Amino acid sequence: MEQNKTIVIRPSREADVDAMLAIYRRHIRRGVEDGVDDNDTPQPDDLRDRRKNLKSRRFPHVVAVDGEKVVGYAYVVLFRKRPAYRYTVKHSIYVHHDHIGQGVGSLLMRGLIDACAAAGFRQMIGYIDADNVASLALHERFGFARVGLLPAVAYRYGHWADTVMVQRSLGSGSTTPPPPPPLSTR
Repeated sequence: MEQNKTIVIRPSREADVDAMLAIYRRHIRRGVEDGVDDNDTPQPDDLRDRRKNLKSRRFPHVVAVDGEKVVGYAYVVLFRKRPAYRYTVKHSIYVHHDHIGQGVGSLLMRGLIDACAAAGFRQMIGYIDADNVASLALHERFGFARVGLLPAVAYRYGHWADTVMVQRSLGSGSTTPPPPPPLSTR
């Protein structure tokens, strides 16, 4: 998909699950999501099942690899379950702590945006901790607009934290109607 130096963005594979889980657990324990009970984090089988389910439903799930090592991953889920929202996705990006600030997040973002646009999605939503200046700057560079502030929705490090909601159009966005559904679903 996309390449920078030795980092390549590609669709995730079954063999990537353990590395993705390790990255996620580190973010839970030490990142902005600190304070989450580790018993609530997904187990390898949970992540494998989630990955298969997303991929079978055309939701992009990509990894950043340096050689054979997974150094980050990104995926989208449906923004809302009701059919009217089927063209809007919510994304998540996680980068290995040793690779933060090295452009991995940008590569994952570009790969995810391209994959979502190619899959026919029209809007991408993100929720970012208001204190995560680097992530907010990354989203701004990729054309996301701040569309909302959710005050005091997370409790971590002994205080309430705000979340910023961001949004970006994909493909033709809201300028044209979506294609008609296939004949088999009418």
